[in-house]
Amino acid sequence: MQAYWKSNRCKAALCASLALAAPHTFAAEPAGTFPTRTVTLVVGFSPGGLPDIAARLLAPALSDAWKQQVIVENRPGAGSAVAARMVATGNADGHTILSTTAAHSAAPALYAKLGYDPAADFSGVALVGTTPLLLVTGPNSSLKTLADLIAQAKAKPGFINFASAGVGSNTHFGMEVFNSTAGIEMTHVPYKGIPEALTDIMTGRVEVFAAPLGNALAPLRDSRLRALAVTKGQRTSLLPDVPTVAESGVAYRWDTWFGLLVSSKTPRAIVMKLNADIMRILEQPSIAARWAALGAEVPRATPEQFDQIVRDDIATFTRSARAAKIQPE
Repeated sequence: MQAYWKSNRCKAALCASLALAAPHTFAAEPAGTFPTRTVTLVVGFSPGGLPDIAARLLAPALSDAWKQQVIVENRPGAGSAVAARMVATGNADGHTILSTTAAHSAAPALYAKLGYDPAADFSGVALVGTTPLLLVTGPNSSLKTLADLIAQAKAKPGFINFASAGVGSNTHFGMEVFNSTAGIEMTHVPYKGIPEALTDIMTGRVEVFAAPLGNALAPLRDSRLRALAVTKGQRTSLLPDVPTVAESGVAYRWDTWFGLLVSSKTPRAIVMKLNADIMRILEQPSIAARWAALGAEVPRATPEQFDQIVRDDIATFTRSARAAKIQPE
């Protein structure tokens, strides 16, 4: 998988505290008996985003397959770092799983003190999907095309605001990269999550948002949003009339992933069982149809391949941040 990112500036502030209560400990168990109790899918963002949608689609299917309760717990904050620390320091037995995005790989470029290593402290379980972003504005905005946005931003640097789903989120970093690539400056307005950002875009309180494609489709079809461009390498069949960013004259592409990870101390047999069970569910026609409707693709990736994607993205984010003089906070 490839990601394309450069940024001239990235304003990030880590949440005041990532401290979480110490979990109870349980003895390790063989994969054949897993799971033996409730499994928690910890989402690093507020409800409504793709990691949350993925977790809530998988939870009932996994409950049926495992004959154990699978619950979803939202732990938003610091671009998913709060949830990641909870999983990294929790029980390494597969019963606590992180549902996150490529923001997981961006964290070291944004935050100096995470309290965990996004690569060494985690094992990839399943690459649940990949998706582009859709640059959108409100229905009453003066921006009709991406060219309009770029022209206005160049004429008045910092005047146009862009929303994100939170500091350090994929929607934040993706727009910082776009700003750098297009040679413009816009002002970042972080929100608690995607639904909150979309609400203020639709009402005109903020001008631009790089929304995950699946989250923008419904309000776009209801004329509550206007699409400016999609960040795929080619147009999406879901919105064939919307140009790519590259078609609009900016050499920029952004494909992001969302997936599931566990503590790297989790027994490998359990990681492999998780991968097999989750991938089997993702292949079910009803689930596959839901992903397609959201504009997401499900790549076939082993845990080892997912681990490599995380490592590669960490290196890319870090290198780009250094080149752009982004200082972790």
